[in-house]
Amino acid sequence: MQLDTDFVRAQFPAFKEPSLQGWSFFENAGGSYACQQVIDRLTEFYTKTKVQPYYPFPASITAGEKMDESYRRLSAYLNVGDDEVNFGPSTSQNVYVLANALRPMWNDGDEIIVSCQDHEANAGAWRRLGNTGLVVKEWHIDKVTGRLNPEALDELISPKTRMIAFPHCSNVIAHINPVKEIADRAHQANAIVVVDGVSYAPHGFPDLKALDADIYLFSLYKTWGPHLGLMSVKRNLMRQMENQSHHFNKDVVRCKLTPAGPDHAQIAAASGIADYFDTLYQHHFRESADSAEKGRRLHALFAKHERSLLVPLLDFLDSRDDVDVIGPVDPNIRAPTVSFVPKKKQVAAVAEALKEQKLMVGSGNFYGVRPLQEMGIDPGPGVIRASFVHYTTMEEIGHLVGGLEIALR
Repeated sequence: MQLDTDFVRAQFPAFKEPSLQGWSFFENAGGSYACQQVIDRLTEFYTKTKVQPYYPFPASITAGEKMDESYRRLSAYLNVGDDEVNFGPSTSQNVYVLANALRPMWNDGDEIIVSCQDHEANAGAWRRLGNTGLVVKEWHIDKVTGRLNPEALDELISPKTRMIAFPHCSNVIAHINPVKEIADRAHQANAIVVVDGVSYAPHGFPDLKALDADIYLFSLYKTWGPHLGLMSVKRNLMRQMENQSHHFNKDVVRCKLTPAGPDHAQIAAASGIADYFDTLYQHHFRESADSAEKGRRLHALFAKHERSLLVPLLDFLDSRDDVDVIGPVDPNIRAPTVSFVPKKKQVAAVAEALKEQKLMVGSGNFYGVRPLQEMGIDPGPGVIRASFVHYTTMEEIGHLVGGLEIALR
């Protein structure tokens, strides 16, 4: 089965927007286009139910129901309980809250392992715990390939290890890490696993039950939705964590990791992502399935399409002697977030030339300062990064390759 990209793109108003015509969008890792289903739900909430939810009058009842629907439907697609899903303003802030909620569970001298492949969102707050009496151990990457070696954990894990934090895939290296294997190693040592899925989830929601991560985080604004961070926390772990909300909400699951009032409208709009998935599933598969199975099938469909687009882009870059590709050139083991360093031109000059070719491509360090430094890459100019998702077409890849040929001259 092939992904029907015409049908997919029909779900996104951006592709009909006159001001965007002629441009190809390759900065999806920074934030994706929003699907029509999310936009409709956000507009409807602001139009009809922009009131405090959960009161007994009709508009308030509906507002609460729309929010509840997002917890229920997104958790179903992620294959976790709806009491295991939490929303916050961003993944960075969610990690900050988690660090404060977990720290009281640990004693001075306990150890946490933080990878050097992380986006700073899943690194900074954990490393700051080193100032509170914890020991922070660095899980270094290979200086050439950028990969994390799970076997290196054998020397890092000790009886005092309480947590291991790492990305599902880096936002500049893009190699897909074996989450289940790492989780198994951690659980054998009675340590919890925190996985930053920000750069992975845009390529299809993962089955979180299968991964067995204790905490999994990603950003909904990178998965075609509103500007929220989603974190899934296993319920048994959440019960042990210290309340970060008002004292009278300490036993309310949805409040415990939400220090301030949530954005009601954006939470309600988040179920538009589930609407979008349902629409795609019905168009491509037509047979009935529960949401977890729908998610697995859509994930496979997205991955097949994205790999087909990765091949010509990676082949082009790998054939050149004037660029260094960051991460693997095998499309089967990486996400379609392709970073490279131009060897004969400045990063800024290449980025400017791509803009002249109507290509929306990012440049810089993308808060991946640590992995770039570990690989000997100056994070000041950083890298060129072209990132795409399932709504990208082969024609757009051709546009990118042609633009790169010009920009790299």
